[in-house]
Amino acid sequence: MAVKVTWYGHACIGIEVGPHHLLVDPFLTGNPLAAASPDALRPDYILVSHGHGDHVGDALEIARRTGATVISNFEICNWFQAHGHTNVHPHHIGGGFSYPFGYLKLTIAHHGSALPDGSYGGNPCGFFIKTVEGPHIYLACDTGLFYDMKLIGEEGVDLAVLPIGDNFTMGPDDALRAVKLLTPRKVVPIHYDTFDIIRQDPYAWADRVRAETSAEPIVLKPGESLTL
Repeated sequence: MAVKVTWYGHACIGIEVGPHHLLVDPFLTGNPLAAASPDALRPDYILVSHGHGDHVGDALEIARRTGATVISNFEICNWFQAHGHTNVHPHHIGGGFSYPFGYLKLTIAHHGSALPDGSYGGNPCGFFIKTVEGPHIYLACDTGLFYDMKLIGEEGVDLAVLPIGDNFTMGPDDALRAVKLLTPRKVVPIHYDTFDIIRQDPYAWADRVRAETSAEPIVLKPGESLTL
């Protein structure tokens, strides 16, 4: 059975692994490029990479409505519990767990993590998922470039999802270097164009990826999907 990956805009990703629906960093309300409303999504799991408002987004509202399991670091899971959603599974960096959809491990990310109300959000993270259907997915989430991406690549990456917006995360140059470290089969750029300060040309970046690496770049428009 295939794995379907959908980009809903900014850093919000949907992943369908058989009957299991994952939703990552669901910033939809207030996102000018959002391709779905919070009410339209019914995830089984919600992955939150860090505490910033453009990543926590609608996660609490969606979790309360659907009963989804929130997967994040210990501090963010505590924050969800304090706000009335107790179905959480906390991790910390380097820690993994076997879920029905596959084995998920938190990776390092160089970023901040304060929650929308100013609470401490612990360490930001990315996610590496070995799906039960076979494909391995690396979600870098909000991060700068780091050389240990090479170690992640050694796990075998079928799809890497990388920010290219610059200013708050890697820009196009460092994201290209990340592709060279990760050596994924496919790569999707995200976290760009939502705001003027992170406006980029993803197609120009994709041309560079094709010219300088063996990865297949796939530029999605918000709401579009790819199948692994």
